[in-house]
Amino acid sequence: MKARFGTVLLVIVAIVAFGTALSHLSCLYFGPQCYAAQMAPPVLVESAKAGTLLAPFATLVASAIFVVCGSYALSGAKIVRRLPLLNVGIYVIALVSILRGVLTLQLWARHPELVSLGVLTIGLIWFCCGLCYLVGYRAVNAQRNDSQVSYK
Repeated sequence: MKARFGTVLLVIVAIVAFGTALSHLSCLYFGPQCYAAQMAPPVLVESAKAGTLLAPFATLVASAIFVVCGSYALSGAKIVRRLPLLNVGIYVIALVSILRGVLTLQLWARHPELVSLGVLTIGLIWFCCGLCYLVGYRAVNAQRNDSQVSYK
């Protein structure tokens, strides 16, 4: 039962990560307005307006990062083959996601005028995703660890 719960958490996080990658890629099609709507740094919005390669390159890199995160979630859930450094990858992704959420929350607590509702929501979502990576992966591996114990 624990493994099933962990698998569900990791699949949810994979969907969020792949959805985030897709939303970033949508900027390549929709242009500068999409970059602005997704709160991209001003330099990327200006790059998109000017037609330089910075915005598309940064978009592809960001999307690739989210695809990797989603792939590690599916690998941790044992839906796809085991990826290299799976343990390290899952825990680093969980840590970064949790820290991103915590930093957003502390900024909101100290200077609420600097944090929009959208930024706060995204921070909370990634905080929850980090917890899902951590709890989900540990739940999937709890069954494996229990089955490896030999009783004499």
